[in-house]
Amino acid sequence: MAGTTLGVGLIGYAFMGAAHSQAWRSAGHFFDLPLTARMTAICGRDRAATEAAAVKLGWESAETDWRALIARDDIQLVDICSTGDTHAEIAVAALAAGKHVLCEKPLANTVAEAERMVAAARAARVHGVRSMVGFNYRRVPAIALARRLVAEGRLGRIRHVRAQYLQDWIIDPQFPLVWRLQAERAGSGALGDIGAHIVDATQFIVGDTLAGVTGLTETFVKERPLVGSPSRTGPVTVDDAALFIGRFTGGALGSFEATRFAGGRKNSIRIEVNGSLGSLAFDFEAMNELHLFDGTAGPETGGFTRILVTEPEHPYLRAWWPAGHLLGYEHSFTHEIADLLTHLANGTDPEPSFEDGLQVQQVLAAVAESAAAGSHWRELPAATRNAA
Repeated sequence: MAGTTLGVGLIGYAFMGAAHSQAWRSAGHFFDLPLTARMTAICGRDRAATEAAAVKLGWESAETDWRALIARDDIQLVDICSTGDTHAEIAVAALAAGKHVLCEKPLANTVAEAERMVAAARAARVHGVRSMVGFNYRRVPAIALARRLVAEGRLGRIRHVRAQYLQDWIIDPQFPLVWRLQAERAGSGALGDIGAHIVDATQFIVGDTLAGVTGLTETFVKERPLVGSPSRTGPVTVDDAALFIGRFTGGALGSFEATRFAGGRKNSIRIEVNGSLGSLAFDFEAMNELHLFDGTAGPETGGFTRILVTEPEHPYLRAWWPAGHLLGYEHSFTHEIADLLTHLANGTDPEPSFEDGLQVQQVLAAVAESAAAGSHWRELPAATRNAA
């Protein structure tokens, strides 16, 4: 596919649709890519809103039926940014039609749906059709650097992994019952929406997967005003917060916290990894920094070192600004698109794969099952762990 143009169709024009649109617009302007992405069509259910989004976000045309978008001969890749309950049907249909697929996280709402998607991806892969799940935080340069340092053995044997994803956007009990608070559309709450990110990010950093988990969840506000009818309420059917611990296949212990009720925290992601030779720490509120502790240094100079991750030697940074000039959240999506287009041109499978998405889905399901059963331990499927 080198030297060709790739027609892209995007499904969804809200938060993630806008983030992906920005990435499709910018990737080719900063990275020397073997493929040129053409922003062919955007799809949404509301004709007027979708047409307005096409103009605002830079798409050539608008569709109101995702099936019509998939059927178009001028579209070779389908980017799925719609609600979780639509992912499986759209992805399976797109792959069967010979379209490459980028699907936002979490891959699906259930393990069964994710398994269907993996089966479709494997069948399509035989014919050179590729798929990827959008865990964008892997493409934050500091997180990519953390993975490199762990892989190089700078931390030695990994012993502890701890991660938090903290938000407060629904702390007001009068916040309406949006789709993210409905299990039939979102699958789960904080667990799947933001917990999925820290599961994938930590596994990515340490190069290992969770072998088993035990957890608990809580829904603090169980009724909320209906959208468009604030005088009436409906049940919140997802979790507001999830806490769980786990053991990685290599023996490291992990602790995880995902909540939408951490007052004062807007989008706080904190990850720390401790090994036999050192530690590293990351905080998304200072996303251009990584803190590294070299345990082999003497006590006079020991302690965490702040690394400003803006040097051209750091992951992705050679394409951007001079050292010291900071990147933002949106750049992680641009890196995602740049990596995806490179893999498609080279005929190689991009990561994270649908298999990786399924493995994360299995972790989420195990946490939910553990919480429902009174925090009982749940083993993860060994076959999927090994494949991931």
